[in-house]
Amino acid sequence: MEPTMSFFSGFQPSDVLYLTEAAWRTLLISVLSISIGTFLGTIFGWMMYEGKWAAALTLGPVLDVFRSVPLIIQLVLFYNFAPIIGLNLDPFLSGVVILSIYCASLMANIARGGMEAVDPPMRRAARSLGMSYWQDLRYVVLPIGGRAVFPSWVGVALGVMKDSALVSVLGYVELLKASQILITRTQEPLLILTIAGAFYFALSYPISRYAATLEKRWAS
Repeated sequence: MEPTMSFFSGFQPSDVLYLTEAAWRTLLISVLSISIGTFLGTIFGWMMYEGKWAAALTLGPVLDVFRSVPLIIQLVLFYNFAPIIGLNLDPFLSGVVILSIYCASLMANIARGGMEAVDPPMRRAARSLGMSYWQDLRYVVLPIGGRAVFPSWVGVALGVMKDSALVSVLGYVELLKASQILITRTQEPLLILTIAGAFYFALSYPISRYAATLEKRWAS
């Protein structure tokens, strides 16, 4: 009797290391995208705050597109059409570009809301003390407005971290893609997804707890 060939193998200790490496790639693309997106979103929010009607007619519709179109469609379209304009980006860089713009589109309204939360009399008082416009923006508007919208920023950051799983459609092996690969090989979806969920929790929970600690410190 000829031996049968099996295409499946059980879960092995080395698979934990494989998922750990994938979790690191998830963290890397998330941190880069959130950092770039927050920076760009703050600039866009300032432009919408200062420009008002001009920004609403020009920048606003562009940001609405990125907020409205499903992220997975943005990823696929950018990855396939970028080479046409000479941008030969790998899945990682393509994911960073789209996730950053997507994060910026969400952060723009949050940043504008934070700037609008600063009372005009407070800004006038700062200017009366001899502060320039940029000093007023740096030392008054950004600190006060940042505290007002910090919980919203945390929500966006955690959302972008989870949305980074969609970059797997481009071939980037992050945590979810690695889980799918292991499920196909081991046929143990419950175990693999439980471990993947634990990794996502380990990545997200410290952010939530640190944010809660900062809010309590600011409130005291």
